[in-house]
Amino acid sequence: MKLTGRWEDWAALAAGITVVISWIWHGMIGPPTAVMFLVGVGTAFSAVLSITRPGLIATEAVMFVLGVLLFVLPWLLEFTHEGAAAWTAWILGPVIAVLGVIGVPMAIAAHGRPATR
Repeated sequence: MKLTGRWEDWAALAAGITVVISWIWHGMIGPPTAVMFLVGVGTAFSAVLSITRPGLIATEAVMFVLGVLLFVLPWLLEFTHEGAAAWTAWILGPVIAVLGVIGVPMAIAAHGRPATR
C-alpha cells in the first residue's frame, strides 16, 4: 500500500488527534474539554478529507478556521487559568491554522489536475 497525501495534511491529522487526546494531560473536564475535543475531531476529519481528496480546497479553509478557534478558546471559554489546556490550545491552534494556510495553494493546484489512476 502506497502512502499518499501531503505532509501538511498528515501533520494536521497528528495535531487534531493530539487535541482530541489532550484531556489526558490537562485533566480539565466540562464544556471547554468538549469543545476542544470537537475542534480536534473536526481538524482530524478535515485532514483525512485533505489526504484522500487533495483538490478539496474547503477542507484547508476549515482547518484554518478551526486553528484560529482553538487558539482563542482559552479566552472565549475562560480556561486561561488551566495552564496545560490553555497552552495546548495556544500552541496547536496556530500550528493547525498555519497548516491550513499552507495547504490552500497546494489544494488549488491539485484541484485543476485531472485524476490519475
